[in-house]
Amino acid sequence: MKFITNRTLILAISIVISGSLSAQDLIARQAPIDKKLKSVDSLALQQQIRAELAAQQAIDIYPDWDNNMIRYNNPVVPDSYKFDLTGFSMPTQNTRITDVFGYRPRRRRMHYGLDIKVAIGDTIVAAFDGKIRIVKNQGRRRGYGKYIVIRHNNGLETVYGHLSKQLVTVDQEIKAGEPIGLGGNTGRSTGSHLHFETRFLGIPIDPALMFDFVKQDIVADTYTFNKAQQVAKNGATVTGGNVYYKVKKGDTLSRIASRQGISIDSLCKLNRITRKSILRPGQVLRCS
Repeated sequence: MKFITNRTLILAISIVISGSLSAQDLIARQAPIDKKLKSVDSLALQQQIRAELAAQQAIDIYPDWDNNMIRYNNPVVPDSYKFDLTGFSMPTQNTRITDVFGYRPRRRRMHYGLDIKVAIGDTIVAAFDGKIRIVKNQGRRRGYGKYIVIRHNNGLETVYGHLSKQLVTVDQEIKAGEPIGLGGNTGRSTGSHLHFETRFLGIPIDPALMFDFVKQDIVADTYTFNKAQQVAKNGATVTGGNVYYKVKKGDTLSRIASRQGISIDSLCKLNRITRKSILRPGQVLRCS
């Protein structure tokens, strides 16, 4: 899905095209300029807009525009990708973190985001400019409850879960800081909070690497995704230097251990299970 916004046009127009001919000269010749690229008659201006859009690699890096699934089927993941985090807005002004990103040994599953304590009805806003991709409700006591997914112009996607109310619609363009929903306690939740995720091509990234909720600021102006550090082979993922595998239907301990290059005994010890333990699809096992 391609984003062509007024901001994009302004950025493209502001660049010097060549020699003494500036984009301002082109504006004078071509005004008024419609925000749609097809309405721009000047070949030079069209080329400059395309060049500026091409610099935003996120435009073409996603395989499709799906309004149903957070993850993507077999996406082509680049070895590295740098996200521009400037122009951000903290999703909530609340600062108390109640749960962190990572493996939950007690529940034997991964937690793919940060939980921030909010009250029911607190305003939740978009973290960056972008477009609403998903607005769904997984129902009572299930998953995210009422949740929203936004694909941002910088390449990130953010997920906002357990909302009491959604204030946006699918395919709606949104600006950083604009309200998108209200804090709540819907879905699989034991108290009102915001479940906040940051993802790239469906791959979860620890939001704490980018957002400092205590200081209400970003950690740095940019964040670089590294495929080697984030994605492991054979269906596993890497988090905090450890490898995790989500059990699929038909998996056995011996099959998982073989694929991940670990002994069955070590796999059992890492996960506090035995060789006789029953594996459930969706269960997450630590493999290193």
